[in-house]
Amino acid sequence: MDKIIINGGKPLNGEVRISGAKNAALPILAASFLTEGTSTYTNVPKLQDIHSIKLLLSHLGARIETDADRIQIDTRNARGHEAPYDLVRKMRASVLVLGPMLARLKKAKVSLPGGCAIGARPIDLHLKGLEQLGARISLEHGDVEAETDGLKGGEINFDLVTVTGTENLMMAACLAEGTTVLNNAAREPEVVALAETLNRMGANILGAGTAVITIEGVSSLNPVTMEIIPDRIEAGTLMVAAALTHGDVLITHCEPEHLGAVIDKLKVAGADITIGDHTIRVKGPDTIQSADIQTMPYPGFPTDMQAQYMVLMCVADGSSLINETIFEKRLIHVSELLRMGADITISGQTALVRGISSLSGAPVMASDLRASASLILAGLVATGETVVNRVYHLDRGYDALDKKLAGLGADIRREK
Repeated sequence: MDKIIINGGKPLNGEVRISGAKNAALPILAASFLTEGTSTYTNVPKLQDIHSIKLLLSHLGARIETDADRIQIDTRNARGHEAPYDLVRKMRASVLVLGPMLARLKKAKVSLPGGCAIGARPIDLHLKGLEQLGARISLEHGDVEAETDGLKGGEINFDLVTVTGTENLMMAACLAEGTTVLNNAAREPEVVALAETLNRMGANILGAGTAVITIEGVSSLNPVTMEIIPDRIEAGTLMVAAALTHGDVLITHCEPEHLGAVIDKLKVAGADITIGDHTIRVKGPDTIQSADIQTMPYPGFPTDMQAQYMVLMCVADGSSLINETIFEKRLIHVSELLRMGADITISGQTALVRGISSLSGAPVMASDLRASASLILAGLVATGETVVNRVYHLDRGYDALDKKLAGLGADIRREK
């Protein structure tokens, strides 16, 4: 199992290119199952989660060819309707094949998914919505079994904002008879990217990016060629890294409009940020200022950036409150930051972070994807050596982050 070793204290400088977004690529690749033919996707990141969804689609009968960041998916012979536990246990996004399978084949059997240990992320809202579209659903031995005589449009009210739930129901509704309305829908850029892909396939979707999405069902969808949007969380992580190390980094091939909340908070923290055409330049301040955050659904501050931002606050001037409202176990990286000397007190879902002059290198253990990134960031500013163990989580969601940081001047290496 790999580990990453960092010797901190080096400012990051230079230029770095952002890879494609994992959270956009996964539902888009799953949407290929709605068509019969060959779809082509470019700017696909090289990640373990992408490998997992490719294995799953192959198991369902799709033929997949990969060349660098380009993936072709031929679904003409894809007739499988079972996604077994061995293929879905490591990645929650595997549930995204449920809607497409049910819509195209009228039946599906999907093992309840796994993923990061950041708390309960039930798929009840997915199942409730599919039942409202005419699916018959049962839970048997850890599997979701669904069938339908034909999905029919309806009005679905999400009790909570759910990104994958919005995506699953949107995909299923594309081949349903009549009109489907999703109320309290997720507004994330990745949802918009999926809607644009589906519309390119021949779907009729309006309102993506707002809280109300309307889908007019069509009889069939066609293969498509699409480019995956840039990963806003990777961009945000590198922005924090630049500010944290008092560096000067130009981040290219990104979408600044997807990062409004992160940009605003980094400016409050003292970073000098210049927005260009698909670029963001971040100059770190001499003194980092404390600033509170509360995670919220998009366009609020993303939960996927909370752990990274907490590291910035660990070495800020003053105290800050970080309130996690999305996942109940997304503060478990705090225990590892405490090992590095951070001054953090947790009360419920809120962390009080008292800034200190510097962190100290230590062996730490990554508990989930974003925690992995936060511990690497902590290592960048810690005195001495930091060893981040169990970095397979990192490889699920970041395309060669260690190499990108090394290219900016970090003293970082990966070892078996």
